[in-house]
Amino acid sequence: MREYLGLIGSIPFLDGVRAPHRSVSKVGRVLRRGQCNLMVTSTARLMGRSKDVDSFIEAAPKEFQPKLREIRAAIRKAAPTAVESISYGMPFYSFPGESGFGARLCYFGLRKQNVVFYTRPVFLEEYASEVEPYLSTKSALHFLRDRPIPVRLIQKLVRNGVKKHTTGSG
Repeated sequence: MREYLGLIGSIPFLDGVRAPHRSVSKVGRVLRRGQCNLMVTSTARLMGRSKDVDSFIEAAPKEFQPKLREIRAAIRKAAPTAVESISYGMPFYSFPGESGFGARLCYFGLRKQNVVFYTRPVFLEEYASEVEPYLSTKSALHFLRDRPIPVRLIQKLVRNGVKKHTTGSG
């Protein structure tokens, strides 16, 4: 792991990892180095120093905190054994005892005026018609601040990710 010392501070990134973002917000910047791209989103900028998910949510703007708690509860209900941590400045859920790309289950965070849920594209395939209204990239679902969070959809996606991982198809 190397660090890029940019305008926003010290940002860790892995060689060959490409952030799932495609647009740049007013508070974000795309940092380029070789084939690596890392988007510093509002999540990373505002709450990049959070040590755990509780402090991440507490550091978020007050109007977003209930929505972040809803997403967290949905993930924990659907995958009670998932390991909760902070990665890339966002809440991150992974499979216990594993590491690397295959261990990733999902992330969530903030972007502009949206709450964002990130998961692996293979976990979304079966629910293409359901996720389509929220899909912004192949792995990110954006939920507007003034709309309800689709908790059941998030739970379905997380359960599907766990199922695919358990059966070796994800």
